[in-house]
Order: sequence, then structure tokens, then C-alpha cells
Amino acid sequence: CAGCGAICGSSLATAATMGQVALPERRRCNYSPALATGALAAGGTLGVLIPPSVVLVIYAVLAEQNVAAMFIAALLPGLLALSGYMVAIMIYVRLSPGSGPAAPRMNWSERLHTLREVWPIVAIFVTVIGGIYGGIFTPTEAAAIGTIATGALALLMRELTWQGIVDAALDTAAATAMIFLILLGADLLNAFFAISQMPVAAAQWVLGADLPPMLVLLGIVLIYLVLGCVMDSLSMLLLTIPIFLPIVLGLDFWGLGQTDKAIWFGILALMVVEIGLITPPVGMNLFIINSLAKDVPMKETYKGTLPFIASDIVRTAILMLVPGLSLWLVHALN
Repeated sequence: CAGCGAICGSSLATAATMGQVALPERRRCNYSPALATGALAAGGTLGVLIPPSVVLVIYAVLAEQNVAAMFIAALLPGLLALSGYMVAIMIYVRLSPGSGPAAPRMNWSERLHTLREVWPIVAIFVTVIGGIYGGIFTPTEAAAIGTIATGALALLMRELTWQGIVDAALDTAAATAMIFLILLGADLLNAFFAISQMPVAAAQWVLGADLPPMLVLLGIVLIYLVLGCVMDSLSMLLLTIPIFLPIVLGLDFWGLGQTDKAIWFGILALMVVEIGLITPPVGMNLFIINSLAKDVPMKETYKGTLPFIASDIVRTAILMLVPGLSLWLVHALN
């Protein structure tokens, strides 16, 4: 899921793609329905946490920050999320060994044969990520290169038909229209905020209340967790960043500068809103995985995501207390 997310930058697309690939294999290996679906739903959130990320680009535009710097800042937290999920799975299968029984080991010949089949995907991954961090091309150019390379690979493998192209175009048009409608609504709301000066008034009220900065930040995180149960991540960021960002920028967090605070808060907000993708009642990743595994009750999928939600909470607490986790690499590369 992390590798797929590094190519596509979308949580929903990562969950849908990996669900089609991994669910049949997990059924063959007799995984429990809860672990099989829960791990995929949670792993799909890595599609946004591992850069490049569509939502992170939108945050960079809203916060007037450098997109490349945001991608660099998300790398270590994204790897932390990946590691946390792996630890959650290790604990899960040790407490409940029957949920993830060991499959027969593959010999080296089978492993090498499998690697030969997936090397084009690895090549695309290395090209996209290496090009961004190596400064060869911008994130926007990387997206175009990744798209062209993936399309060419699909044609060479004879997996892409004319009907597939039409379906992809229609799905892209529908998703683009949805995003632009959300952006239009957010732009109207931002105009209202600018005229009413509500964000400035909210920031002044918080600063005037003389509350501890970490208490204010904890309140913002809790609001995001609640909103995540009923809204998607993009809508949340578009509606809340104009209000919350001025408040965070007006507070003192270990003497961080304005740019550092904006980057750190962006990564923190991204992590928290992604938790909403695997929490009921509106967990989009849960519905996507459940649509692929129609024989698995939604309750089982909810149960399967609990260890990953616990990992998310621990990771969020670490990032709140250690801003350097997202800022160190940004400063090191500048």
C-alpha cells in the first residue's frame, strides 16, 4: 500500500487497487475476514501519507507553502505510519495466531520469478519518487510521468482495452468534477471568512484566552477526529484550514518559525484527517474494501481496523510532541 501510494497519491485509489490484488491471496491463505479487510482499509490511508499526495498539494496551496517541502516533511511521518501498521499486524497475529496463518514458504526460484513480474512497477516507483527528491522534475511533472509510464505499461501488458480507457476517463471526470465542486464551495466559504474576519477573530479569541498551546492543538486534533467520522479528508481540510491555521500560527510551539509551524501542522492535520477514512460511520476506505469483499460483514472490517486506529493515535501523539520528526529532513535538505 505504501508503494502504491507513492505512485498514485490517493487513499481511495490505493485501497481499491490493493484490495483487488491482495484480497484473493488472503482468502487463499485463510486469513480472518477482520484482519484481511481491516489491514487493507488502514493500509489505504498510506496513499496520502506517503508522498506524493493529492491532499498535501491542496494544503500547500491553502497554506501558501512550498509543495516539495511539504512532500519532504511527510516522508518520515509516512514511514513511521508504515512501521506502526507493521507492528500492529505483528501484535495482532501473535495475540490471535489463527487470524493470519503462515503460508507455505516460497523457494528462491519462485521469489525471483515473482520479482521479474513486478519490476516495471518498482521502476515507475523509483522514477517518480527519485525524480521528485532528486530535483529532476516537479511533483506535477512527476504525476504526468507516472501516469504516462503506467499507461504504457498497461498497454504493453495488454491489460488496457478501449473500454478500460473510456471507463478510466469517465471515472477521472467524475472525480475531478467532485473535487472542483468542493473547491468552489470552499472558495465561497473563504470569501465569507475574508469579509467577516472570522478566522482572525477566532485566533484573537484563542490568544486572548491565554490557553496552553498544546491544549489548543489537542482541541483541534479532537475536532478533526470527530469531523472525520462524518466528512472526507479533502472537505475537512478545505473547510477548516482557513480557521485553524491562523490560530496555530499565532501560538508559540517551542519557538518554531511561521513556516515551520505551517509545515508541521499540515502534516499533523493530514495524519488526523486520514484516520477518518477508517472510522465509522463514514469511513470511505471501509466501504471500498467492503464492496470488494461482499461476503465480509462491515462489523468484521470495523473490528479489523481497531489495532491500526490505536497505532494512528500513538503516531499522532508522537508527532504532536516531536515536531522535528516532520521538520528535520526539510532543514537537512535546504
